[in-house]
Amino acid sequence: MTLTERFLNYVKFDTQSAEDSQTVPSTPKQLIFAKYLCDELKAEGLEDVEMDDMGYIYATLPANTKKKVPTIGFISHYDTSPDCSGKDVKPRIVENYDGGDIILSEGIVSSPKKFPELLFHKGEDLIVTDGTTLLGADDKAGIAEIVQAMCYLRDNPEIEHGKIRVGFNPDEEIGMGAHHFDVEKFGCEWAYTIDGGDLGEIEYENFNAASAKIKVNGVSVHPGYAKGKMINAARVATELANLLPADETPETTDGYQGFYHLIHMEGGCEKASLAYIIRDHDRERFEDRKKFIETCVAQMNEKYGEGVVELQLNDQYYNMKEQIDPVMHVIDIILQAMEKTGVAPKVQPIRGGTDGAQLSFKGLPCPNIFAGGVNFHGPYEFVSTQVMQKAQDVIVKICEITGKYSD
Repeated sequence: MTLTERFLNYVKFDTQSAEDSQTVPSTPKQLIFAKYLCDELKAEGLEDVEMDDMGYIYATLPANTKKKVPTIGFISHYDTSPDCSGKDVKPRIVENYDGGDIILSEGIVSSPKKFPELLFHKGEDLIVTDGTTLLGADDKAGIAEIVQAMCYLRDNPEIEHGKIRVGFNPDEEIGMGAHHFDVEKFGCEWAYTIDGGDLGEIEYENFNAASAKIKVNGVSVHPGYAKGKMINAARVATELANLLPADETPETTDGYQGFYHLIHMEGGCEKASLAYIIRDHDRERFEDRKKFIETCVAQMNEKYGEGVVELQLNDQYYNMKEQIDPVMHVIDIILQAMEKTGVAPKVQPIRGGTDGAQLSFKGLPCPNIFAGGVNFHGPYEFVSTQVMQKAQDVIVKICEITGKYSD
């Protein structure tokens, strides 16, 4: 089976996760793909293949060298984003892309005028959607690349390597992918998530992240008799939202700049709610942002009465750079692998998070490497088959370099 065939087979499975679910995985349909993937890993000859009752998959490619070298791992998630349907994905391949518009379906056009990144892939073979679903390259491209790399190493025993572990998990898209990942069972000195974007991306800096859920408890009174009595929850919520800086939102920031992102707002006179995510690469500024939210809530309660506004503030994950800096050889190996496979590295901060961030703080240093997908989470998502092949090549080369590793 070719890499492209494997990927096209994977995207047939609907594995969309769900934000409001209380189960693990968040949707039972993820387990259908997980079971299929387990069977495939066994059929391809990997050892110690197992899946726990939450859908976490672990498997081993045994070492073929007698040298004592580190055990490393490769990790990808199999859920797709709740933002766009992943059901009945109908991919097609645009061969030798000419740099023009790609008509996905009637009225849905992927154009380099809107998505200039398409032009970086002129002359390549692009896998696109039919305009009604996402594609699922995030992160089934990563899974396909890892599995194909393990098969390549299996079939080319002249490439010496140590023990290699692979891990596949649900629910990364809702921030829960690493929560139940068994680092001790995985048994690696370090690992790599294959969950980045376009060719050459390396990421070992990510946002510090928190969620802020705000409830406003109003007082509903007939508007004709409301003076001095009514507290309009919707208006209080709007007033609070306006306290946050308008130039510190996702649509006004980039690079290392943090933000407050209003992701949900609803309400009426009696009850209202706001939901924010808070992000910043710098830990001190991150803490300041959380304190500012608390200050805004306190200001509203001082004005309207104690308990009118309630805040639930929770940290979600932290910047993995804190954990990677002491083990920079993990990054050096990626850079060597890219150099040897003809890939120009693009080291950049993630304006988001990956499972690797949480895993790094669980004791498994885990930077992120490109998988090839572009325009994730929507119908304009695409992936280049040539970039997927390069990702596979980098994985193989990392294994080869680590097979000769000595600290």
